[in-house]
Amino acid sequence: MKLAKLTTGILASLALLGSQTAAAKVVRVEMSVVEKQVVVDNAGTKNKMWTYGGTIPGPVVRVTQGDTVDFSLLNEKGNKQSHSMDFHAAIVDVLDEFQGVRPGRKKDFKFEAKYPGVFIYHCGADAMSEHISRGMYGVIIVDPKEGYSDAFPKPDREYVIVEGDLFEDDATPSERTNNDKWKGALINGKQFHYDPVHDQNASMVLESKPGERVRIFFVNAKINESSAFHPIAGIWDKVWDNGNPKNVRYGMQTINVAPAHGVIADLISPEGRSSNNALVDHQMKSALNGAITVLMNKPDADPKKGRNGNLVL
Repeated sequence: MKLAKLTTGILASLALLGSQTAAAKVVRVEMSVVEKQVVVDNAGTKNKMWTYGGTIPGPVVRVTQGDTVDFSLLNEKGNKQSHSMDFHAAIVDVLDEFQGVRPGRKKDFKFEAKYPGVFIYHCGADAMSEHISRGMYGVIIVDPKEGYSDAFPKPDREYVIVEGDLFEDDATPSERTNNDKWKGALINGKQFHYDPVHDQNASMVLESKPGERVRIFFVNAKINESSAFHPIAGIWDKVWDNGNPKNVRYGMQTINVAPAHGVIADLISPEGRSSNNALVDHQMKSALNGAITVLMNKPDADPKKGRNGNLVL
């Protein structure tokens, strides 16, 4: 998965990170809007979509609490629509920083990432329902400045899962707003993206070794409906609402995630044996129309998956 173009500069102020000292940074993030045909299932079906950087979801942005995000959005000249950027991690002015950008224009703004968590970003241009449901969303992770702790342990692997909508290509903004012509659910841009059980064309699954702590950064990018996020054959060991370490819940079977909201959820598989989980939206309409992800826990798990920034397969 292509990450946002990030550059960093060190500020003078320092923050204490556990027993270590970490500097607040200025993180440069550049994205472009690309309107294009995008493959939306494992069979190669294409829909007209609008994207950040050409992918659904857009590039993952990851910073530390206290960092300043120096952001630049380019709406490419060949596009037909005005677009914008709404970072849910930002505290700014909706009429300034989040204003629309016409084709061929650029918008720059800065914000401080004051709260830790996992946040959606999305386009807020009119009609917002069409822009989001055509793929204009992504994730910004704000790691806590305190780092890991007993209450927020370091995971063995990390994955980003974003659930979105798939509508008929010709659905109007009004039809999308009213959930008419809804076709299915997308997981990281595709129906059944990581589910070879329900889709023989699927070629990927999430992987971990037995007993590892697998951390899921989950965001619901659907425009109207909540997601009932559940690990079949497992229980969420810890869940942090909005991804904030202070908002912890234990031993959860299903998490209700509202539209434009996110959670961090940890799953630990049984030690000493191979096993499998299906991470589903337990609203069956969504699950059986694309929102199922297979996690395979096996001794020979790919050492690259879910590690070293490889959060989106």
